[in-house]
Amino acid sequence: MTTAPVKDQRRLLDLQSLDTRAAKLAHQRRSLPVLATLAELEGRAEDLHRAQVAAKTLASDTRRELTKAEADVEQVRARAARHQSKLDAGAGLSRELVALQSEVAQLAQRQGVLEEIELEIMERLEAAEARVADLDTQERAVAADVERHTADRDAEFARLDAELAEVRAERDRVAGEIDAELLDLYEYARRRTGGLGAVALRGHRTEGAQVDFSLSELAAIDAAAAEEVLTSEEHGYVLVRLDEGR
Repeated sequence: MTTAPVKDQRRLLDLQSLDTRAAKLAHQRRSLPVLATLAELEGRAEDLHRAQVAAKTLASDTRRELTKAEADVEQVRARAARHQSKLDAGAGLSRELVALQSEVAQLAQRQGVLEEIELEIMERLEAAEARVADLDTQERAVAADVERHTADRDAEFARLDAELAEVRAERDRVAGEIDAELLDLYEYARRRTGGLGAVALRGHRTEGAQVDFSLSELAAIDAAAAEEVLTSEEHGYVLVRLDEGR
C-alpha cells in the first residue's frame, strides 16, 4: 500500500492540469491551420517547378528549331540572290540563263515554304515563352505566399513555445514538491493511458474522466485512510479524493 500526504495527492491535480495544458499546446503546434496552408503551397510550388522545367525545355528546343529554320531560309535566299545576280549580269549561254531562271523560280517557291515553316515555329516559340513567363509569375506569387505564411507560422511557433516553456517550468516546480513514490504512480498511469495520470474523486463519482468502479473498489474507497493512495483497477489512475474532511 502506498501512502502520501493529502496535500501531495491533491497537488497531482495541479500537475495533471499542467500536463493537459502542455499536451494541448503541443497539439496546437502540430495542427496549426497555417501548416496545412504551407503544405498546400509547397505542393503547388513543386507542381509549378516541374511545369516550368518542361516549359523552358520546350522553349529552348523551339528556339533551336527556329535557328535552324532561319538558317535554311537564309541559305535559300543567298543562293537565289547569287543566281539573280548572274541573270541580271546576262553572263553565260542562253540555255544556262534559262536554267538559272527556272532554279530562281524554284528557290522562290522553296523560300516561301521555308518562311511559312519559320513563321509557324516563331508562333510556337512565342507561345512557349509566354508560358514560361506566366509560370514564372505564378512561381513568384506562390513564393511570396510561402514567405508570408512561413512568417505567420514562425510567429505562432514562438508564441506557443514560449507558453509551453512556462507550463513546463511550472510543471517541474510542482513535480518537485510531490512525494517521489506518488509521482512515480502518477507517471506510470500517464504512460499507460497516454496522458491521464490523476482523476479527481468526490464520493464515488470521478471528475474529468468516467471511471466505473467494482463493488470491491467502492468498498476500498470508503474504507481507505486519508493518506492512503487509491488507484483505479482498470486504468491505474491515481484517485485524488476531494471530499470534505479528507
